[in-house]
Amino acid sequence: MTETPRRLRVLAAMSGGVDSAVAAARAAEAGHDVTGVHLALSANPQSFRTGARGCCTIEDSRDARRAADVIGIPFYVWDLAERFREDVVEDFVAEYEAGRTPNPCLRCNEKIKFAALLDKALALGFDAVATGHYATVVLKEDGSRELHRASDMAKDQSYVLGVLDERQLAHAMFPLGDTLTTKDEIRAEAERRGLAVAKKPDSHDICFIADGDTQGFLANRLGGKAEGDILDESGTKIGSHEGAFGFTIGQRKGLRIGHPAADGKPRYVLDISPVNNTVTVGPAEALDVTALTAIKPRWCGTAPAGSGTYTAQLRAHGGETPVTAELIDGSELRVTFTEPVRGVAPGQAIVLYDGTRVVGSATIATTSRAAVAAG
Repeated sequence: MTETPRRLRVLAAMSGGVDSAVAAARAAEAGHDVTGVHLALSANPQSFRTGARGCCTIEDSRDARRAADVIGIPFYVWDLAERFREDVVEDFVAEYEAGRTPNPCLRCNEKIKFAALLDKALALGFDAVATGHYATVVLKEDGSRELHRASDMAKDQSYVLGVLDERQLAHAMFPLGDTLTTKDEIRAEAERRGLAVAKKPDSHDICFIADGDTQGFLANRLGGKAEGDILDESGTKIGSHEGAFGFTIGQRKGLRIGHPAADGKPRYVLDISPVNNTVTVGPAEALDVTALTAIKPRWCGTAPAGSGTYTAQLRAHGGETPVTAELIDGSELRVTFTEPVRGVAPGQAIVLYDGTRVVGSATIATTSRAAVAAG
């Protein structure tokens, strides 16, 4: 069911990039009363984008303002830097310190764009928040809403929106999600609209790590810890490291192991133990996961009852894999994979799908691995 068009008061989150600018323009063109807002998320934003890979520079704010001027909508800058630091950056650091692998984009969507921003927007009388995400909200006959993948799977971003509940979906607008347009076509549309951001490079990696050096960022925040051991599967020391926080499950490069494995094959990070500051490595097949438990589930609608079959996505740019999932006591999700999947890490999000519909998201707590036959 498509919703009957009506004029809404829409707050368009404008990062300074091409997607959010075109989304704001489309919302205004659809007849909505649109106001643009740029979220100042960095306490010390870089003046220029050179060397900055995120979306928190002063230049980005200016680009957003210029786009709003061209579209002909009011524009404001809202300072959410402190909230962002507490809910996203500090959470990111704490998760790595605990040996887990977080996804800060999901946390930002949950805590900033569709919590802090949405709550403020509703308090000011806005009906919806529009973003440049590629996803689709579908209105059902009973008046409830569902989150679905974007029409173009190549650009789909529903994974990082899987934390949105039905209340948040009721006030979410994704103007780019239901059109089969390539990124080049979005840029061409921006150029036709006179938006200077048409040729601006996309932001990538983690927005608050300007140079893309995640390990350097973590070392600066968590440095000073004692050197630890790199162990093989038998517990034998085969190397050393300068902090377990610098590793992720499935990592192959940068291990600096002094001697090769007996079979001559590469080794990967299998386990990270912050308690004793050790990193365990082993063969690629030891990364195969057959099941997992996940906590803190958030449902895009009614929570599923009993056991069901779904597909699951484990990374923002990953594919789908068939699973069986069951919600236990409303707080723990137990997932079994039809075929083993590789490199699944605690702290990551698992997002369940029923066809194109996003069922919900949960944070991976533990994994069960397939037995590896002795070589």
